[in-house]
Amino acid sequence: MTAGDSFDRLDDDDYPAYTMGRAAEMIGTTQGFLRALGEARLITPLRSGGGHRRYSRYQLRIAARARELVDQGTPIEAACRIIILEDQLEEAQRINAEYRRAAESSPPPASD
Repeated sequence: MTAGDSFDRLDDDDYPAYTMGRAAEMIGTTQGFLRALGEARLITPLRSGGGHRRYSRYQLRIAARARELVDQGTPIEAACRIIILEDQLEEAQRINAEYRRAAESSPPPASD
Protein backbone atom coordinates (compact mmCIF):
# COMPACT_ATOMS: atom_id res chain seq x y z
CA MET A 1 0.00 0.00 0.00
CA THR A 2 1.37 3.39 -0.94
CA ALA A 3 0.91 6.68 0.85
CA GLY A 4 -1.39 7.74 -1.99
CA ASP A 5 -3.64 4.75 -1.31
CA SER A 6 -3.89 5.76 2.35
CA PHE A 7 -4.89 9.31 1.46
CA ASP A 8 -7.45 8.08 -1.09
CA ARG A 9 -9.28 6.34 1.74
CA LEU A 10 -9.85 9.70 3.41
CA ASP A 11 -12.16 10.64 0.53
CA ASP A 12 -14.14 7.39 0.90
CA ASP A 13 -17.44 7.99 2.76
CA ASP A 14 -17.54 4.32 3.75
CA TYR A 15 -14.02 4.07 5.17
CA PRO A 16 -14.22 3.53 8.96
CA ALA A 17 -11.81 6.28 9.95
CA TYR A 18 -13.24 7.55 13.24
CA THR A 19 -13.01 6.09 16.72
CA MET A 20 -16.12 6.05 18.87
CA GLY A 21 -14.88 8.96 20.99
CA ARG A 22 -14.01 11.10 17.97
CA ALA A 23 -17.28 10.20 16.22
CA ALA A 24 -19.34 11.18 19.27
CA GLU A 25 -17.43 14.44 19.57
CA MET A 26 -17.91 15.26 15.88
CA ILE A 27 -21.70 14.96 16.00
CA GLY A 28 -22.09 16.37 19.51
CA THR A 29 -23.38 13.26 21.24
CA THR A 30 -22.22 10.60 23.66
CA GLN A 31 -20.59 7.26 23.08
CA GLY A 32 -23.64 5.71 24.73
CA PHE A 33 -25.86 7.19 22.03
CA LEU A 34 -23.68 5.64 19.33
CA ARG A 35 -23.83 2.30 21.15
CA ALA A 36 -27.64 2.59 21.28
CA LEU A 37 -27.76 3.14 17.51
CA GLY A 38 -25.67 0.01 17.11
CA GLU A 39 -27.97 -1.96 19.40
CA ALA A 40 -30.96 -0.72 17.36
CA ARG A 41 -29.04 -1.91 14.25
CA LEU A 42 -29.28 1.47 12.55
CA ILE A 43 -25.52 1.54 12.09
CA THR A 44 -23.01 -1.25 12.56
CA PRO A 45 -19.51 0.10 13.07
CA LEU A 46 -16.59 -1.96 11.87
CA ARG A 47 -14.08 -3.14 14.43
CA SER A 48 -10.38 -2.37 14.43
CA GLY A 49 -7.82 -5.11 14.90
CA GLY A 50 -7.99 -4.39 18.63
CA GLY A 51 -11.79 -4.68 18.67
CA HIS A 52 -12.55 -0.95 18.87
CA ARG A 53 -15.55 0.48 17.01
CA ARG A 54 -14.73 2.56 13.93
CA TYR A 55 -17.24 4.78 12.14
CA SER A 56 -17.37 6.08 8.57
CA ARG A 57 -18.54 9.52 7.48
CA TYR A 58 -21.67 7.92 6.02
CA GLN A 59 -22.46 6.34 9.40
CA LEU A 60 -21.84 9.66 11.13
CA ARG A 61 -24.38 11.37 8.85
CA ILE A 62 -26.95 8.73 9.81
CA ALA A 63 -26.10 9.11 13.50
CA ALA A 64 -26.39 12.91 13.23
CA ARG A 65 -29.86 12.54 11.67
CA ALA A 66 -30.88 10.20 14.50
CA ARG A 67 -29.55 12.70 17.03
CA GLU A 68 -31.59 15.46 15.37
CA LEU A 69 -34.80 13.40 15.63
CA VAL A 70 -34.12 12.38 19.24
CA ASP A 71 -33.39 16.00 20.17
CA GLN A 72 -36.86 16.86 18.80
CA GLY A 73 -38.41 14.34 21.21
CA THR A 74 -38.64 11.26 19.01
CA PRO A 75 -37.86 8.00 20.86
CA ILE A 76 -34.65 6.42 19.60
CA GLU A 77 -36.41 3.31 18.24
CA ALA A 78 -38.84 5.49 16.27
CA ALA A 79 -35.98 7.70 15.04
CA CYS A 80 -34.18 4.63 13.72
CA ARG A 81 -37.33 3.45 11.93
CA ILE A 82 -37.88 6.91 10.41
CA ILE A 83 -34.33 6.99 9.07
CA ILE A 84 -34.68 3.51 7.56
CA LEU A 85 -37.94 4.52 5.89
CA GLU A 86 -36.41 7.76 4.58
CA ASP A 87 -33.58 5.73 3.06
CA GLN A 88 -36.00 3.26 1.46
CA LEU A 89 -38.07 6.12 0.03
CA GLU A 90 -34.98 7.78 -1.44
CA GLU A 91 -33.93 4.49 -3.06
CA ALA A 92 -37.44 3.91 -4.50
CA GLN A 93 -37.48 7.44 -5.94
CA ARG A 94 -34.05 6.87 -7.51
CA ILE A 95 -35.23 3.63 -9.12
CA ASN A 96 -38.43 5.28 -10.39
CA ALA A 97 -36.38 8.08 -11.95
CA GLU A 98 -34.19 5.50 -13.72
CA TYR A 99 -37.28 3.72 -15.09
CA ARG A 100 -38.72 7.05 -16.28
CA ARG A 101 -35.49 7.95 -18.08
CA ALA A 102 -35.35 4.52 -19.70
CA ALA A 103 -38.98 4.76 -20.83
CA GLU A 104 -38.46 8.26 -22.25
CA SER A 105 -35.36 7.23 -24.19
CA SER A 106 -36.79 4.04 -25.70
CA PRO A 107 -38.34 4.33 -29.18
CA PRO A 108 -42.14 4.42 -29.37
CA PRO A 109 -43.85 1.18 -30.42
CA ALA A 110 -44.43 0.80 -34.15
CA SER A 111 -48.02 1.35 -35.27
CA ASP A 112 -49.59 -1.14 -37.65
